[in-house]
Amino acid sequence: MKQTILIIEDEEILLEVLQRKLEKEGFSVLIARDGEEGIRLIKEKMPNLVLLDIIMPRVDGYGVLEYMQKDSSLSKIPVIIISNSGQPVEIDRALSLGARDYLIKAQFSPLEVITKVREIFSQNDSNQKMPESQVPANKTTSKNDVSPKKQNGKSVAIIEDDQFLLELINRKLVHEGYDVLTAMDGEEGLKLIYSQKPDLVLLDIVMPLKDGFEVLSAVRGNADPKISRIPVIMLSNLGQESDIKKGKDLKATDYLIKASLTTDQIVKKIKDYL
Repeated sequence: MKQTILIIEDEEILLEVLQRKLEKEGFSVLIARDGEEGIRLIKEKMPNLVLLDIIMPRVDGYGVLEYMQKDSSLSKIPVIIISNSGQPVEIDRALSLGARDYLIKAQFSPLEVITKVREIFSQNDSNQKMPESQVPANKTTSKNDVSPKKQNGKSVAIIEDDQFLLELINRKLVHEGYDVLTAMDGEEGLKLIYSQKPDLVLLDIVMPLKDGFEVLSAVRGNADPKISRIPVIMLSNLGQESDIKKGKDLKATDYLIKASLTTDQIVKKIKDYL
């Protein structure tokens, strides 16, 4: 019998991506777009696990946790928090209300979600056979299930080796009407920039083959002004002052820290420069 997972999340694209990933793993997935609907489904369906956002309409994630904690039959259902914030005070509050684990949206990958879900199910029932994890595809494309707005003629290259984050930003940009190009390593990304000359590049730093600093240096040093003047936004987990300074010295257009921004805020930054 399939394990049932309830996702309570009001960010539509993230909700769709999580649902699709979990269903591919063999889980039965229920969805709710606000805390009130989530509580109703928890009571009616008694899922085996809940993936819970914090900031939502009607009832927030803390309200859902508090409701579950008061009911002995619901308090046993494991909950993994998925949130934009990684502030220790918020994590402590969620854990004190019974959450089993905590994921920050800008940082987690599909494999990490599956791994954490498996760990919790394994802890609850060591004899339960879990679905095998599927390896993420090597490359995502701009084709997706979200109906896009009218194309605006602008192209964005996303060079990022985090499959999950790449896919989320890709889908959001396509939904906004942008033509999206993607690469998952610096070498492939540089070839993409040279051949396609996108209107903007969103560039990770820690990647295979060539890192983001090497890619940025090559772009800025290119003899073709259509390439050397392309706006390049660095997007990284590296928040050290030395890394930020290096990006600025190499003439990065902007330098964004993954953990401090939501995917919606990242997309807004891109739109600001286009």
